[in-house]
Amino acid sequence: MCTKHTAAKGLLQIENERVIVTEWCFPPNGETGWHKHAYDYVVIPEQDGQLKIVTEQGESIAQLTAGQSYYRPAGIEHNVINANDYDFAFVEVELK
Repeated sequence: MCTKHTAAKGLLQIENERVIVTEWCFPPNGETGWHKHAYDYVVIPEQDGQLKIVTEQGESIAQLTAGQSYYRPAGIEHNVINANDYDFAFVEVELK
């Protein structure tokens, strides 16, 4: 589970010629900062909760369920913010 910190923190678990696997831990209101993925990726939430997704087109709330994976294509610049009043974590698998 997450350790205490002030912003989203990534812990690299695996990087090889095929994938990059990172666990992301967010304190309440913690955020990744603006970024763009170079690879398609899959997110696996570790618990139920909400993330605010901010793009140039606006903001949305993603309702996440523990263990319910979702896929996103590379290339969309965004910021991810923990919209919960508790620590939130997910595993991200980028497909090279």
